[in-house]
Amino acid sequence: MRLDKYLKVSRIIKRRTVANEACDAGRVVVNGKIARASYDVKVNDVIELTLGARTVKARVVSVNEYAKKDEAAMMYEIIEEK
Repeated sequence: MRLDKYLKVSRIIKRRTVANEACDAGRVVVNGKIARASYDVKVNDVIELTLGARTVKARVVSVNEYAKKDEAAMMYEIIEEK
């Protein structure tokens, strides 16, 4: 699944266009490298996202095409939040 779609489906970012813009601006890092929106997300990838003054580091637990609101939070686990 594309990185921008994963961020939207998992509800880390609410809209796919915002996720796409964050990737284009270089604010999304996957496994230590700046990632493009087209990056193919896999289980155990570590996503580091910087939005404003907030930085979130999360590990991908599952990749689902669709997720209900309560299931979305189970797609990742927060490693670090600043």
